[in-house]
Amino acid sequence: MLSWLTNAWRVPELRRRVLFTGMILAFYRLGSWIPAPGVDSDAIKEYFSNQGGTILNLLNIFSGGALSQFALFALGIMPYVTASIIMQLLTVVIPRLEQLQKEGESGYATINQYTRYFTVVLAALQALGYAYLFHRQGALPLNAGRLVLIIVSLAAATTLLMWMGELITKRGIGNGISLLIFASILAGIPGGIRAWYSGGPFERLMFPLVGVAIIVAVVFVQEGQRRIPIQYAKRMVGRRMTSGGSTYMPLRVNMAGVIPIIFAAAVMAFPPTVAQFFPGTQGFVNEHFLPTDPLYLVLQAFLIVVFTYFYTAVQFNPVDQADNLRKHGGYVPGIRPGPPTAQYLDRVLTRLTLPGSLYLALVATLPTLFIRYGGFSQSTSAALGGTSILIVVGVALDTMRQMESQMMMRHYEGFLK
Repeated sequence: MLSWLTNAWRVPELRRRVLFTGMILAFYRLGSWIPAPGVDSDAIKEYFSNQGGTILNLLNIFSGGALSQFALFALGIMPYVTASIIMQLLTVVIPRLEQLQKEGESGYATINQYTRYFTVVLAALQALGYAYLFHRQGALPLNAGRLVLIIVSLAAATTLLMWMGELITKRGIGNGISLLIFASILAGIPGGIRAWYSGGPFERLMFPLVGVAIIVAVVFVQEGQRRIPIQYAKRMVGRRMTSGGSTYMPLRVNMAGVIPIIFAAAVMAFPPTVAQFFPGTQGFVNEHFLPTDPLYLVLQAFLIVVFTYFYTAVQFNPVDQADNLRKHGGYVPGIRPGPPTAQYLDRVLTRLTLPGSLYLALVATLPTLFIRYGGFSQSTSAALGGTSILIVVGVALDTMRQMESQMMMRHYEGFLK
């Protein structure tokens, strides 16, 4: 561990990227402690102290504890994640967005701009929902001016977070949005460790075993890949004859990473938010949308599987990959170039994604059931549950992989030996 940290620190550019990322995350944590204008943080905390095991507790984890104080960053980055999900779904439905996606970088820039606008709208609606909820519970006195000020402040803070995440992606170590969620979950882990240490003997003994098992499963599947053999024929490039060769195309078992988990959490948080505007539905939502409820876990597992297939299809297009292979004189042995290669890659990817999606769903749901029926405390299960550990380990692996590639590009000794 110390050796690769030393290697990273020796590279000036990588050192600047790490320090820049740390500075942005420090600002993010600072904003999670600054209350929104006109908010009594103590009253909000008192209300949250009676919400153990509810969906609000889960949303509070993804905001790094800012929601329990109704701080400036109370909404976290989840409105942007939700907006990204909706825009990607609309890309399949609306021809104009599909055409923009095929235009390359300029099209993606336009779609990202639409996503930003939509994020502001969702953040405003979510701020209105939380303000209305806290007002109904007597934790937040409201008038028209204070309500407008809270909505504007929280929507502006979410926009600032979105910009900070993009800065980490461009000028930091990458994975900006995922790292913000990563930092939010890490902020709640000390409280979970304290709750675990204060628990009973069974909880003290079994919980580390569950955590280690999750980490081992995440690392094992995240690093697994199917290698498709690729053969390149000799061809003329200018006035030079290039020699053919053989290589492979790596297809990861879990190509989507932790994105489906984050997507599913954002979608499952949407009904409780909407229910704040319709008091008649709150009884059903509060009963069946608890993070430990069987219906909630089944829906979460189903959404994880669906989003894994969806995000994998977005990330890897078999038709484009087959065309690129044909243009560069490559082919899969035993498979004709062109459409047959695309069909072969699509078939392999579909079969490969199934165990990857089921793995994500099981790792996210089974530890929650084990914790619920094992008698663990709500604080422990919320801060150190399967979803939290899965996201933390997955983001850490992706970040390490990006830093490793940056080290290898500069001909330095890598992190991993």
